[in-house]
Amino acid sequence: MRSHALAILVTIGFSAVGVVGDYFLKLASQQDSPLRSVWFYIGFAVYASTAFGWVFVMKHLKLATVGVVYSVSMIVLLTAIGALRFGESLGPREVAGLLLAILSLYLPMRFA
Repeated sequence: MRSHALAILVTIGFSAVGVVGDYFLKLASQQDSPLRSVWFYIGFAVYASTAFGWVFVMKHLKLATVGVVYSVSMIVLLTAIGALRFGESLGPREVAGLLLAILSLYLPMRFA
């Protein structure tokens, strides 16, 4: 059970690392030549840095559980970055969607 909890925490941590990578890719997308931007290469390197850890996570969790935890973590963290750093607004439907996404973690975690 201990490795299971650790794997979930690592998955959430990888989501945070992925958000950092997405942040740099967003910066790259705002450049005239995004694929030649230093931000693109930093974002790419950040994503690649997680590859080894995914092997640990997938050893201890079902792929479906990894997918749900990773996806919901990414949604929440990307929304926060978009709103806080890039000034993107959230409507009531988006807030409701975020709350439902967070609630969706219950079932896979309950039966994992």
